[in-house]
Amino acid sequence: MRKLILIAAILTLGVTVKAQEAGKVEKPKIYNPEANAKADIAAAVKTASAQHKNVLLQIGGNWCSWCYLFNDLVTQNAELNKHMNDNYVVLHVNYSKENTNDAVLAGLGYPQRFGFPVFVILDGKGNRLHTQNSSYLEEGKGHSKAKVMEFFQNWSPTALDPKTYAPKAK
Repeated sequence: MRKLILIAAILTLGVTVKAQEAGKVEKPKIYNPEANAKADIAAAVKTASAQHKNVLLQIGGNWCSWCYLFNDLVTQNAELNKHMNDNYVVLHVNYSKENTNDAVLAGLGYPQRFGFPVFVILDGKGNRLHTQNSSYLEEGKGHSKAKVMEFFQNWSPTALDPKTYAPKAK
């Protein structure tokens, strides 16, 4: 009798796991391991220059849960999404076992040393302005909307333009 109960339990568990796997919705791939990162960055810089924006490189991989958490926050929060798109040309740069983009990342000062995701801000000429360790933007089990907004604001073209930014003298 115990053997029958055990067999029934194992079969039920197997059916439950298969049902859960069948019901899983696969996340959209936000990183493309086959992309030519160097060419894509050059195109993003050209677009940023024409639109008077900076480039926001989000470096990570489809394997990275924190990369998806950040991407979900900035695409689903209307205020963050608007500020991001008003000020940046956004490009996802892949880092995975399929393609680590070593040469590109070397040219960006090895941002992968901070973990993933990691963000690199380029100006409209392709100059690296800043590398942001994403752990400073975290809060709890995700990213802080306020910290991300501050990051976006601090590295926007307006914030970096000496004509529009003048600290008040005391």
